[in-house]
Amino acid sequence: MSRARAGSNEVADSTSQTGPDAWLGDVRVGAATGDDGTRIHYEVVGEGNHTLLLANGLGGRFYSWRPLIEALRARYRIVTWDYRGLFHSDSPPSHRQLSVPNHAADALSVLRAEGVERAVLCGWSMGVQVALEAAASFPKTIAGLVLMNGTYGHVLRTGLQPLFSVPWLPKRLHAFVELLRQHPHLTTLVADVARMSRVPVTATFVVTAGRRALELQPMLQRYMDDVLGPSFPNYLRLFQELDAHSVYHLLPEIPAPALVISGKLDAMTPAFQSRHIARRLPHAEHLALCRASHYALLERPEVVLPAIERFLESRPVW
Repeated sequence: MSRARAGSNEVADSTSQTGPDAWLGDVRVGAATGDDGTRIHYEVVGEGNHTLLLANGLGGRFYSWRPLIEALRARYRIVTWDYRGLFHSDSPPSHRQLSVPNHAADALSVLRAEGVERAVLCGWSMGVQVALEAAASFPKTIAGLVLMNGTYGHVLRTGLQPLFSVPWLPKRLHAFVELLRQHPHLTTLVADVARMSRVPVTATFVVTAGRRALELQPMLQRYMDDVLGPSFPNYLRLFQELDAHSVYHLLPEIPAPALVISGKLDAMTPAFQSRHIARRLPHAEHLALCRASHYALLERPEVVLPAIERFLESRPVW
């Protein structure tokens, strides 16, 4: 595998340095160019002969992968990128180019910029859809998949409904998003209300993470700031693109070995979706956690990390 380094060797700026962790000083940034010319910002940390490409959630960056990075950076090169339209990546010429296939193509562009021929693609939340799309579209590039707390598609129809399906909910959510786009002044009110979700999420952390719940508060605050910051209008569009996308019909055709991880207390992307993914992928194993929510890696690293390490040692086809 070629290991040509990116053209930029500068250290990531303060938006990526969220704590005293030693590895933050080693983060290197680079830029890739999407198929349509959109500039894609990415970050790299760690050394190794093999590469892990991290597909973030709808919000969350390197900091949301902290346990994995701390455990694996000495053995793997770890790369992540800002989705087009978010943070340091440019917005495409059209909102239509914020689709999941566009993000999957950007993942391939990032790997090319780093000179990587094959990588394990790790997806969390939205990143699961991006990872599955990439694995279906570019199978020769994907050595394996680690899929955490995500769905195969149609997120407004399959997510946010942990107990039973509400048939009218997706159309109402689309209408709400369109109302916000037409009346931008309402987004400030929505952002203020959304910040109140920290209370139930924190309560869930007490159950799932125990004494680590307090340690997760800075991460949760950063996550909220990211989601509800300047990129919020593009977030709204991305929700709609995630609902428009599905790879359910392609799952049996994806050859990459996969580790699927779910949390029983996940209300965002309920665990039954991970079961569907693991059942339909031909080479998948499923780690189902009873005491975990949408943030399984952060809540239960003592279980999740050994499972990922075992998978990386034996399953990927490098």
